Amino acid sequence: MFFYVYLLSMENTLHEKVSQDILLKAYNHMMLAKAMADIYEENRNICKYVHSTSRGHEAIQLATAYQLKKEDWVSPYYRDESILLGIGFEPYQLMLQLLAKADDPFSGGRSYYSHPSSRDEKMPKIIHQSSATGMQTIPTTGVAQGIKYIQDFELQTFENNPVVVCSLGDNSVTEGEVSEALQFAALHQLPIIFLVQDNEWGISVTKEEARTCDAYDFVSGFAGLSRMRVDGTDFTESFEVMEKAFDFVRTERKPLVVCAKTVLIGHHTSGVRREFYRDEEDLTKHRAKDPGEILRKQLLESGADEELLKQITKKARLEAEEAFQKAQQAEDPKPETVMQHIFAPTPITEEVGTREPAGGEKIVMVDAAIHAIQEIMWKHPEALLYGQDVGERIGGVFRETVTLGKKFGSKRVFNTAIQEAYIIGSTTGMSAVGLKPIVEVQFADYIYPGINQLITEISKSNYLSNGKFPVSNIIRVPIGAYGGGGPYHSGSVESILANIKGIKIAYPSNAADFKGLLKAAYYDPNPVVMLEHKGLYWSKVPGTEDAKTIEPAEDYILPFGKGKIIIEADKNEIEKGRTLLVVTYGMGVYWAKEAAKKFNGKVEVIDLRTIIPLDEELVFERAKAHGKCIVLTEEQLNNSFAEAFAHRISKNCFKYLDAPVETMGSLDTPAVPINLILEKEMLPNAEKLAAKIEEMLQY
Repeated sequence: MFFYVYLLSMENTLHEKVSQDILLKAYNHMMLAKAMADIYEENRNICKYVHSTSRGHEAIQLATAYQLKKEDWVSPYYRDESILLGIGFEPYQLMLQLLAKADDPFSGGRSYYSHPSSRDEKMPKIIHQSSATGMQTIPTTGVAQGIKYIQDFELQTFENNPVVVCSLGDNSVTEGEVSEALQFAALHQLPIIFLVQDNEWGISVTKEEARTCDAYDFVSGFAGLSRMRVDGTDFTESFEVMEKAFDFVRTERKPLVVCAKTVLIGHHTSGVRREFYRDEEDLTKHRAKDPGEILRKQLLESGADEELLKQITKKARLEAEEAFQKAQQAEDPKPETVMQHIFAPTPITEEVGTREPAGGEKIVMVDAAIHAIQEIMWKHPEALLYGQDVGERIGGVFRETVTLGKKFGSKRVFNTAIQEAYIIGSTTGMSAVGLKPIVEVQFADYIYPGINQLITEISKSNYLSNGKFPVSNIIRVPIGAYGGGGPYHSGSVESILANIKGIKIAYPSNAADFKGLLKAAYYDPNPVVMLEHKGLYWSKVPGTEDAKTIEPAEDYILPFGKGKIIIEADKNEIEKGRTLLVVTYGMGVYWAKEAAKKFNGKVEVIDLRTIIPLDEELVFERAKAHGKCIVLTEEQLNNSFAEAFAHRISKNCFKYLDAPVETMGSLDTPAVPINLILEKEMLPNAEKLAAKIEEMLQY
């Protein structure tokens, strides 16, 4: 309601004539966008990579672009080249990405046309943009969330209040993750404009096939989220509406949805051409609302010189042609650059600080995490913690964040809704504005709704932005089975996560490692998933007393990728060829330690501590020394991380092995059964491992 009152108070200026200079600027950009699209179509054999253009959407896009300031952030989607032209990118720069050239300013030749990312200080900033429609809403809302946090705590000052814009198509509003973003923006009153461009098509899917209503009606149920409609083919109307929209969000710091009706004049993409699925009647209807023609008529009616408009059109074509010729001559990426920017360089490469302070007391793993985060948050105001039930009221369902909410307040430690996608994906935007979010998914079994964001947005961000936007976050995930937790609270997910390239994974087995790795994760500029076994949190599972350790000092940091030999085999036994290596992590460490007691110096155990990066060097060295190796996991074995690693050990150590590298894990059931007898039968344990070791030592 407030927004409508706000607009009424401004009605005397709402329909003021947009200046002739702005109209001519927009006409020039429209003719440039048209010329570029025409050239791409005329040169299909050269423009071999899939691309979309903004034909039919130019008016609303340029109207939006002209409001953006250098403090702002914008997420254009793959049809938004006119936004890019409007904020200052040259056709040549865009064409470098079109042709996947080395100097593509956005991705270095790694991503599609109009998939931008930019940190140019003179322009609005753009986080990495993916092709997954609607998925950009969560990272972009995370940007707005981060800006609100920065302003609340006065961590940075701005010449103008930043506004965040998230652009998306109307059909993508049907995605569930869009609703998560809208919900969070409305609930927390974030300074964001969701610009929904509705051309009535979703590739070949019509609006009638895809949705019951358009975005304007859909968002009416989100209290605190204002909304507007606009004819997105009319530049004058679009400019006036977007000017007021930006003024509202910049001043009031509240979210807004702008629903713009547009038309699709070009193809969905160069690979899905309009003639595949559209009839002439539909194309004629859309062409009749060409934004360039509408603006041209308005300019002529207002007294603009027709010859001037012809000259603008001619000049735009020449400019686009010259840019295209130049882009064709640009160098392609060098093959040796293909592995660059998978991770951002980390400053944490060596173990530092005091692991066992004199007179220190033993603590459980859960306290190690609480203390580490507390030390981080006292020192770093950019650190914050959020997730389901982590706030002051209970401090996590495992009490793994208890006391933190009370100490740091509800703006730094707070509960979220059941929105795993938002919890995970928002860290992309938070990181982009310089914050370090620590978030929690309550159980590993519930990480799946967030996997899309983890794969599509987070893991690819640094690589596809050519190193501009590594996502610096920590995602805490309680994991593992014990005590009848049942099929939805006991699962292991490390193999799924290990298949995601571009993230790091820790799996500590004791308090000291947990604290040291958590500190390393904080100072690492890359995304980190901390897998935390629930059965080790409090050392309540028999045999896990050693998960309690003396608490390391505040300065202790343990780098990723450094495994540890926790039980050494007897050297004499090694020389006689009567030993075996167990490689494991998490709860497997305690099964291995218990089983090793039965073999009198014949078993060596390595705790990997991190899964990505993996200390292959240590494992290969010790596997060669022993000639026999078991990779032990709690996960179900088929197609698992353990099996994949066992293969790599076999391949690299083949000449030194006396037997095939074996694996041991849970039975291949779809879930962990709740009955304790069935759970025990499914899981590995020390007794089962000992039998396997006994068998292998006979080789």
